[in-house]
Amino acid sequence: MEDDVIFPSGPWTGFYNYTGPEDRHRMDLHLTFARGGIAGEGSDDIGPFLVRGRYDAPTRECHWTKTYIGGHDVFYRGFRDTHGIWGTWEIRAWSKGGFHIWPRSQGEGNTSAKKTEADPPVEAIGTEEAEADRPAVPKAADGAVRAPQYSVISKLITDY
Repeated sequence: MEDDVIFPSGPWTGFYNYTGPEDRHRMDLHLTFARGGIAGEGSDDIGPFLVRGRYDAPTRECHWTKTYIGGHDVFYRGFRDTHGIWGTWEIRAWSKGGFHIWPRSQGEGNTSAKKTEADPPVEAIGTEEAEADRPAVPKAADGAVRAPQYSVISKLITDY
């Protein structure tokens, strides 16, 4: 498949979020994909920005830096599927979240279609395991039991 079919140049739209799917911040971009490179510009609720990065058509992986004009950088890493590019963003160690962008020619995206296209639930079949066979629940230094941490992208994907 040609790079420009998988990663078409032109107008893209989408959102980024901090906490989950209900926390969407729209972004509009104009991206050029050529010979493994990504270049472009766009704007969101923070302000105008430039985009520079790389993509790999065979693996459908991509990454770029969004640089706000006169401001900070945001690092994006994602994966191209039929619904656009999904992934995570990070501002150094300060902040992180998820994102989804898609070519504007796809309309308003297929986030609702993703929910309805999911496989139907399957009946779980399990066996009882002895208490000793279960993994230990991690405890903090203060002795409190902590819930396991999940990555933002797994939370983003499971919410769709």
